[in-house]
Amino acid sequence: MGLKDTVALLKDSGKDFIDDDCPTQAAALSYYTIFSLPPLLLLILMILGAVLDPQDIRGQLESQMGALMGPSATEQIRSILEQANEPGSGGILPTVLSLVALVFGATGAFGQLQAALNRAWEVAPDPEQGGLKAFLLKRVFSFGMILSVAFLLLVSLVLSAALTAFGGALGSALPEGVSATLLQVVNQVISFVVVAALFAAIFKVLPDATIAWRDVWVGAAVTALLFVIGKFLIGFYLGRSNPGEAFGAAGSLAVMLVWIYYSSMILLFGAEFTQTWAERRGSGIAPEKGAVRVVQERKQVREGEPVPA
Repeated sequence: MGLKDTVALLKDSGKDFIDDDCPTQAAALSYYTIFSLPPLLLLILMILGAVLDPQDIRGQLESQMGALMGPSATEQIRSILEQANEPGSGGILPTVLSLVALVFGATGAFGQLQAALNRAWEVAPDPEQGGLKAFLLKRVFSFGMILSVAFLLLVSLVLSAALTAFGGALGSALPEGVSATLLQVVNQVISFVVVAALFAAIFKVLPDATIAWRDVWVGAAVTALLFVIGKFLIGFYLGRSNPGEAFGAAGSLAVMLVWIYYSSMILLFGAEFTQTWAERRGSGIAPEKGAVRVVQERKQVREGEPVPA
């Protein structure tokens, strides 16, 4: 694919991004995410705590999310994770109710993300097959995504530990500067692969659509690349402008909200690119069983198609 085709794909993805009102969708997703983040982190801590040391997991979560969002957000993450150490009220019923509330709270952001992806890919659940069953199924799929995130984080932690051990052995064989640079490059590659795998899982599982794995991986790789570039630009912006300063004690929360908002827009643009790629270069996107196709009127007008009266 040449440069002209690439520019055309990006241009059409940008038009779809505007037509689908993705900035507003990203704002709604940010709202859900900021309230889902505490139960989501606690659930991940509970899941991984069954196989790893909880202190190590907390440290890794703080360092990784702090590296993404900046030092001001690290304190907010630390305070959330410290809640896991607080003793509960005791009893089976309160524990079960707390766990159910935790799961429903953590899956809220994934439910909103599913709605945003459905709009980007022009599909929707069949209204004739809605109801409580469909709602619960969405929550089950969202909880499955939480398990996927926990698994990818576990893989990342294991690879980081292996990389540290490998670095110790490599440091004695290579000059210090060379080994440190090599390890940093390998660590960045691993992070990119983990992020791309997460985006691939999101694109394949969450929307009510069927799409070929080949198209999923292309879209996930492009989205991961945009995410890496966006992470640097967002970090540069937050470091220079400090938007949380005007909010006083809530400054760290404001910084997290800004970071989540811009990251959500990157994810939704990646979803639009994935759809454009699949329709023009891949196998296309079709509604899955129990879903229907929905075409936005603005897209029909832009593409010269008749709009139903």
